[in-house]
Amino acid sequence: MNQPVAQAAPSDPKPPAVLKEHPAGFGSALQWLLSVIVIAAFVMTFIVQAFEIPSESMENTLLIGDYLLVDKIDYARGGFWAPFLPYTKIHRGDIVVFRYPVHPQQHFVKRVIGIPGDHIRLVNKRVFVNGQPLVEPYTVFHSPMRNYYRDDFPNTRYMDGNVDQHWWLQMRRLIEDDSLIVPEGDYFVMGDNRDESLDSRYWGFVPRENIVGRPLLIYWSVKRDPDEAMVAETNARMKRLVDELKGLFHDIRWDRTMKVVR
Repeated sequence: MNQPVAQAAPSDPKPPAVLKEHPAGFGSALQWLLSVIVIAAFVMTFIVQAFEIPSESMENTLLIGDYLLVDKIDYARGGFWAPFLPYTKIHRGDIVVFRYPVHPQQHFVKRVIGIPGDHIRLVNKRVFVNGQPLVEPYTVFHSPMRNYYRDDFPNTRYMDGNVDQHWWLQMRRLIEDDSLIVPEGDYFVMGDNRDESLDSRYWGFVPRENIVGRPLLIYWSVKRDPDEAMVAETNARMKRLVDELKGLFHDIRWDRTMKVVR
């Protein structure tokens, strides 16, 4: 015989939980500041990263003294965002920030010229990819002197003092029909200022895992010559900030501030 289920005695309903409002003051201000710091730390760790341009290798697209915000999500294959966002494929013409293969603690920014499987060749400074001339409206050339290694790459008959020795040996094994073949998983990059850029011609390919992200925009830009930029690299950040504030209205390139990078 089934037994009746015992019923619990009714209890007084509990009042809904009400969030308590903290009185305004130092504590609330500190809490707000800590929240801002946590959010900023999250953004700077996983979403964007700030960089400064110290050299003229990407002129006129990026100038010495440009400060960049770099998107770390777009190319984040296998990274924090992999389960949520599909990464973007890297294409020819993309500007990328990457860890320098020779010294990975350093970051460089260059333009992708060759993707895996491409055959790269330069003839009198003009780039050919898979036998076709590349249309490059962004390039600049400042040197009237002919450098046969730099301008007619790959060229094993001439040597340049800036070439990495390991790359010199590797490069010779990857030349076919006067063109350099980009291996799987690697990218060939060059600066837009072709005569003043130490790029893949001099030290080799950029592995896919070295690519950090792509520049989003220039959030700040200050006029500097190359000598000043080299000094700024060794100065403390606070001193640099003070120096820039002193010349706030004189040296800032307002026309480049908040400019989208393409």
